[in-house]
Amino acid sequence: MRRTRPTLASWIAGAVTIVSMACAGVRAQTIPDYKLHPGDKLIVGVYDDPKLLPQEITVAPDGKIAYPMVGVLSVSGNTVEQIRSELEAKLKKYISEPIATVIVTDVKGNVVYVIGQVTKPGAITMNPTINVLQALSIAGGANPYAKLDGIIIIRSSGGGQRVLPFKYGQVSAGRELQQNVLLESGDVVVVP
Repeated sequence: MRRTRPTLASWIAGAVTIVSMACAGVRAQTIPDYKLHPGDKLIVGVYDDPKLLPQEITVAPDGKIAYPMVGVLSVSGNTVEQIRSELEAKLKKYISEPIATVIVTDVKGNVVYVIGQVTKPGAITMNPTINVLQALSIAGGANPYAKLDGIIIIRSSGGGQRVLPFKYGQVSAGRELQQNVLLESGDVVVVP
């Protein structure tokens, strides 16, 4: 039996099929719009207005920014589109058809912390989200003294904190996968 070499056309057709299958998987996973956090950096400007040139602004610890002619805006927890719309609405007092631009340049405020018995404890900047296993991996994995089935996630919400258990043995065996939650900004993963 004689083997034939694949033609360029068949190779391209195969590559297109693989890419389209990968794109379908990506479309199935929708990532929600990024919500701003204190510490994030933005570039804010107004199109075609020499008085309101683009400027870099850092979201303050209280979740607010200040912008000329608008004043102080509370932006923490809002999407870029929400902030842009609010800027344009407030600028309509001074400009007939304002076109605001808001660009996130650095997501320093979207941080989780991994502490305890891991190789590299500390803060992890999420872009845009990670789950518990990914955070443990970024932290270099557990050290030999870690109690992997005693891992907890401490999450601040509303008026207090709550604890989410994470049993590494169950998740790594493919069971109880709901424990591998997407982390939220400010979460603390504790590896005893």
